[in-house]
Amino acid sequence: MDWWHGLILGLVQGLAEFLPISSSGHLTIMQETLGISGEGNLAFDVAVHVATVLSTVVIFWKPLFNLSKGLFVKGMNREKDYILKILVSMIPILLVGFLLKDVVERIFDTSRVARHTGNPLLVVGICLIVTAVLLLISEIISAVRDLKNGKDGEDKEQKVADRMTVTEDMTGPQRRKIFSLQNGINYWQAFLVGVAQSIAVLPGLSRSGSTIATGLMAKVRRTSLAQFVFIMVIIPILGEAFLEIIKGLHGGGMSGFFSLPVLCGFIAAFVSGLFACTLMVGLLKKFRLWGFAVYCFIAGVLCIVLPYAIG
Repeated sequence: MDWWHGLILGLVQGLAEFLPISSSGHLTIMQETLGISGEGNLAFDVAVHVATVLSTVVIFWKPLFNLSKGLFVKGMNREKDYILKILVSMIPILLVGFLLKDVVERIFDTSRVARHTGNPLLVVGICLIVTAVLLLISEIISAVRDLKNGKDGEDKEQKVADRMTVTEDMTGPQRRKIFSLQNGINYWQAFLVGVAQSIAVLPGLSRSGSTIATGLMAKVRRTSLAQFVFIMVIIPILGEAFLEIIKGLHGGGMSGFFSLPVLCGFIAAFVSGLFACTLMVGLLKKFRLWGFAVYCFIAGVLCIVLPYAIG
């Protein structure tokens, strides 16, 4: 891998990690296009994923700081409720990681897919189309809901929730209801979004697209959704990176961690991640995601058709 390979792949990782177009899918496409899909890129993969997590922390430093402060306040509060929902959302991805890791790695093996189908991007193409369908369905449901409640319905709901106070004489269910209204998500919705994240380990199935689409379909408040789906992935990504580092240290796969391609990829992923994360938060609050659905559908069809047409 040359330095410019690292720069391009880092830019792709940073942009596609937050935009609902699949970072794993686009990295696979770019690696096939650049002819470096067979190289051992463990150190690079770890570096760019850590870079995107770092960009998430920078963008959401204030809510993350408030969550950490809330941990040291006596009794149950809004911040602790939010953290518990983050933990609930992590249950499905932990189960997939422990029980289906080998299966997922085989699906990610483009050379294996190519041997069986003649198209290394077939799985990526199918999953991109699935991402497009999920985005389309979720936006239709969200649009219908806005027609019923008004475009400013969620803003009014949030303002009402923020004025609510929790008192000592309230029961547990009453407190949880208020916290859910204030945080814009309940425990069941958090679990469903977590299920979407666990399925999105497939290459081409966008993590942000799947979690956002599932959240919209589950009636999570749109203004609260981006923050939740981006914060919820911090621990799983860092955990996976840590395990990969341990495995790499034992197998020698981390020898190029401080190489120029990895450094270029890290910087590019961090900078483009800052841009994409900020952009996506604004888009989700104010605009529809139809354009991303169309893009994913076209990209998916091309991934399925072009390798056969060229080959």
